[in-house]
Amino acid sequence: MARINLLPWREQLREERKKQFLAVLLGVLVIAGGIVFLADQYLSAAIAKQNQRNEFIRTENVALDLRIKEISELKTRRQQLVERMKIIQALQGNRPIAARVFDQLVRTLPDGVYFTDLKMVGPSIAIEGAAESNNLVSSLMRNQEGSDWLTAPNLIEVKAVSADKIDQANTFKLTVLQTEPSDHSQQGGQQ
Repeated sequence: MARINLLPWREQLREERKKQFLAVLLGVLVIAGGIVFLADQYLSAAIAKQNQRNEFIRTENVALDLRIKEISELKTRRQQLVERMKIIQALQGNRPIAARVFDQLVRTLPDGVYFTDLKMVGPSIAIEGAAESNNLVSSLMRNQEGSDWLTAPNLIEVKAVSADKIDQANTFKLTVLQTEPSDHSQQGGQQ
């Protein structure tokens, strides 16, 4: 005799497969949700870490900007100090030159001539004075031309001025250039 199953086995098989499908679907959803949650956590942590790095870089940039500003201020101060030092060195180096120029002006001054005004602008010296005669003015210019520290005297004007009939003087204006002799040691020994 053949065995015949009259129970609805196909429906039971369908129900079992449906339950298995729902269980697998539920498992996949749980696993997918877990993966999405973990990915979200990982990305959030990475974003937070990158934000921390960005903030650190911003603070370091601000600190570096302050250092750069300080360095530029220090460079400016250094440049000012270097310029001051150059000026001081130039003044220190020119100190004996001014004394020698005045000494040469006195040495080249003949008797009967005196200066009323001296102005020095750069290497040019403007001289105003009075002399008893025109010959003394010429003598002054020859003496200045022969000096090692003075050169190129240029007479601008000579005027005859008489206060009384007895006293007669000539006022003059001239310019002369201050130079340095080629051998300072020679000049130092001749004082």
